[in-house]
Amino acid sequence: MNWYRFLLGSSVGKKILMALTGLGMVGFLAVHLLGNMMAFGGADAFNGYAAKLHAMQPYLSVFNIGLAALALIHIAVGITLFLENLHARPAKYQKFESPGGRTIGSNTMPYTGGLILIFVIIHLVKFTFSDKSVTPIYQQMAATFSNPLWVIFYVVAMVVVAVHISHGFWSLFQTLGLNHTRYMPLIMKLGLVVAYVFGIGFGILPIYMLIIA
Repeated sequence: MNWYRFLLGSSVGKKILMALTGLGMVGFLAVHLLGNMMAFGGADAFNGYAAKLHAMQPYLSVFNIGLAALALIHIAVGITLFLENLHARPAKYQKFESPGGRTIGSNTMPYTGGLILIFVIIHLVKFTFSDKSVTPIYQQMAATFSNPLWVIFYVVAMVVVAVHISHGFWSLFQTLGLNHTRYMPLIMKLGLVVAYVFGIGFGILPIYMLIIA
């Protein structure tokens, strides 16, 4: 069986695709969070960081295309698996067993994924695709997060991201077969730590900008 037929034509293959693309996006979030930390250094530090990123063209464009491809594959496969599960199991399970038990993260994965997609689109339009030739990105962020409604929106979105990752992180290890009973409890705890780090790390920046910037 060809590898692409396995990945695209079987449920196991699709779950592996979900795990690999999810792992890639976790890596991106880690890098993105480190970059966001520059904002705590002030306007010059963050605008300088943004300028250095912009100077890395066309490499940055290749990276963004690859990241977009990962995201699109993750979304498309996720929707496909969700619909297949609905078709195969129209009635809800009376009992659900998983290494982590029944959690908010496991119960809401398709829905938090959809909310994250909406957030990402808004975020891209608001900041990534904005014109930075007149108003630098730090000043755009400061102006946006001077509005408490935007701060609330971003903080809530980061809670949703944390909930999604709290299940998705350990689930991807399970999908890839790295679910030994000896190590899985540690991986699950690590998943919670990663979820808290991303949720708090990304969520605290809008609050900081509202109060300090």
